[in-house]
Amino acid sequence: MVNRNDLCWCGSGKKYKKCHLPLDEKIAYFERQGFFLPRKDMIKTPLQIAGIRESGLLNNAILDEVAANIHIGMSTAEIDRLVAEKTKALGAIAAPLGFEGFPKSTCTSINNEVCHGIPHEQIILKDGDIVNVDVSTIYQGYYADASRMFMLGEVSSERKRLVEVTKECLDLGLAAAKPWAFLGDIGYAIQTHAENNGYSVVRELGGHGVGIEFHEEPFVQHAGQQGTGLMLVPGMVFTIEPMINGGKAGVYIDADNHWTVLTEDGQDSAQWEYTVLITETGAEILAS
Repeated sequence: MVNRNDLCWCGSGKKYKKCHLPLDEKIAYFERQGFFLPRKDMIKTPLQIAGIRESGLLNNAILDEVAANIHIGMSTAEIDRLVAEKTKALGAIAAPLGFEGFPKSTCTSINNEVCHGIPHEQIILKDGDIVNVDVSTIYQGYYADASRMFMLGEVSSERKRLVEVTKECLDLGLAAAKPWAFLGDIGYAIQTHAENNGYSVVRELGGHGVGIEFHEEPFVQHAGQQGTGLMLVPGMVFTIEPMINGGKAGVYIDADNHWTVLTEDGQDSAQWEYTVLITETGAEILAS
């Protein structure tokens, strides 16, 4: 047990009473009320947050490089090489490469591909395509994760609306990510907006804790009820990454590559992703 005048457990060098004691007391109070609170190892230290923030800046730079170069006629393998080269130039590591056997440095998911699309020389971006590029970066041992949607050429009004509403879902989820709120609040905000616009939310996949490992607790469901689930505490870092389908919510995994997730009904899907930090006043985007 840490005493008030001991150095804080977080490694800040401050006395416990001047650092994490007020937060720990508030967590203990809510636990006594019967709420579900995160374990201490799910709350990042100031040093860890600084490292994740730096990784997030590099992750953003890599996605900016994609945004500056993506074009009709480009293969998704070219996108992967661009990500790999920019990551290396920044002195970082592409987290997806080799993760549980994933063969590439990034995920590229087109139209009815929900996520985890594998880049390939023969997959060529076409006029009217929508594509999600998902970049995850390791820098000095810290992870960041974000994805963006790109619209190529003359995109149909239906696809454009799906992309835009999905981004709105992400930002509404972010707005619900407040200290002492709940994971269910994030899911509720996303689900409500998606369904009010005639879309559906993928349930099998969701956001996740990130920073020290690629995937950590908690699992962040993009559908839910207000006031339910894990209580959000300052220092938590996780992704919000809604996958919104133009048709029904059902998905399946490609039987050939065992990675790519597609919509069961063949309708389009869109996804945007942030890495976020819960702060004392709201949420800070660490990677976008």
